[in-house]
Amino acid sequence: MKTILASALLGIAFGAVAAGKPNVIFILADDWGRGDIKAYGGDRCKIDTPNMDALARDGMLFTDAHSSSSVCTPTRYGVLTGRYNWRSRLKQHVLHGFDQALIEPGRETVASFLKKQGYATAMIGKSHLGMDFATTDGKPANCSAKKPDQLKTQCNVDWKGVIKNGPNSVGFDYYWGIAASLDMPPYIWIENDRFVGECTTIKAFNRPGPAHADFEDYDVLPTLAQKTVAFIEKEARTKNPFFVYMPLNSPHTPISPSKAWQGKSKLGPYGDFVMETDWAIGEVVKAVEKAGIAKNTLIIVTADNGCSPAAKRGDPNKMITFRMGDADAFDPEKHYASDIQRGHKADIYEGGHRVPYIARWDGKVKAGSVCNDPICLVDLFATCADIVGQPIADTAAEDSVSILPNLLGTAKKPVREAVVHHSINGSFAIRQGDWKLSLCPGSGGWSLPKPPKKSDQPAPKQWVQLYNLADDPAETTNLADQHPEMVERMTQLAQSYIDKGRSTPGAKQSNTGETHLYPEWIRKQRSAK
Repeated sequence: MKTILASALLGIAFGAVAAGKPNVIFILADDWGRGDIKAYGGDRCKIDTPNMDALARDGMLFTDAHSSSSVCTPTRYGVLTGRYNWRSRLKQHVLHGFDQALIEPGRETVASFLKKQGYATAMIGKSHLGMDFATTDGKPANCSAKKPDQLKTQCNVDWKGVIKNGPNSVGFDYYWGIAASLDMPPYIWIENDRFVGECTTIKAFNRPGPAHADFEDYDVLPTLAQKTVAFIEKEARTKNPFFVYMPLNSPHTPISPSKAWQGKSKLGPYGDFVMETDWAIGEVVKAVEKAGIAKNTLIIVTADNGCSPAAKRGDPNKMITFRMGDADAFDPEKHYASDIQRGHKADIYEGGHRVPYIARWDGKVKAGSVCNDPICLVDLFATCADIVGQPIADTAAEDSVSILPNLLGTAKKPVREAVVHHSINGSFAIRQGDWKLSLCPGSGGWSLPKPPKKSDQPAPKQWVQLYNLADDPAETTNLADQHPEMVERMTQLAQSYIDKGRSTPGAKQSNTGETHLYPEWIRKQRSAK
């Protein structure tokens, strides 16, 4: 079993926290850059985010928080399991709407853990972790229909059947949401283990696919806000603790603000959608305040990865940009979606995985406080276990570290030994102190320089990138040649995390499938040296 808190001082504080079993609300925005929030970007942010700014004033703003991946499905796996995403069967990229469940059968999640402690648990939003739809032929779900008349011949989904291995099977009492990203079919609501109606037509919110006739992309975010507020109001009356996981569809594509928010920003649809996202978060906070449970509710708002370059589409004034280079080069007329970081969604660079993270817990988290220690979204599980005073089995949450000392302001040093990052193509990086080692050439994602093709492989000295983020937050100067000892030490640490099946103390565990620090072509070149 993992130990909970070591020191007597923390034990006293922890005991007081555990006795109350506070409610936990974890809001996960989709493709939201740090620079899209005024509390982070300041003058570099050209979008108004009054609710997030108020949350920062009333709580703690984390400056060095990271998603475990720079794309969505892997991060969501890590949030719920407390296990790095690359330990799962998904070694790169994301799932799609008809893909089967990713979380392994029997694996403990933060929801199933808290449910055992008497919590009512709900997921309201975008799952994107796969689920097993009932089918008419007993085969895995598949739907290639692009026209309504093809739904009977090119789609084997049984819209009236029971969905298996969805959120209800991993610890959630209640689920309302969508199967994957809002630009991935099927376009239909799911409640618990059933579709809400049937898909009888085809719609294309970027990708064409089966849809419910009444389902519209611009209705999704307001509906999620309404459903979450209703759940909070209901559970607050019971006086029992609750856990709400609210994975939003926004501001991911399709960038579809509802009519009430269209034209509200200077940045076009993306800015409008960010403002509506901020509004939805504000509705949840107001529900907590109205119910009188702010002193017994931990609210965390973060994002699954950095801003997507799709944000630039429809920008009427060409203001949205992503930072690369010297801070002195900032244009006061531009909006910097990744703030001072390099890159964006999908990348191994900081803009891909350094995300906004703000926590409010009245009476426990000091208002207006700032935490500069590195943390990771996989840390939710261990933090919740710390809060309720229960140990975690060795077979669960293998990479989760409690940030409760950070939240309570009692941490004397960073709670994490290191943080491992992962890009869309499966590239690794490891962060320890001010140093970050990327075990790949280029971005590992979508920004330049893009990952090399097999026909254009770099020389060995370009295999890795070493940056001192304190001196070089934009990751412009590769110091790998100057510090080979640092490269070797950090490489060994990352490899040890793979070999042990965990990065926290405890018994050795197994990864799901083979896991390698380097892609195959680099491994072959290294072995040939």
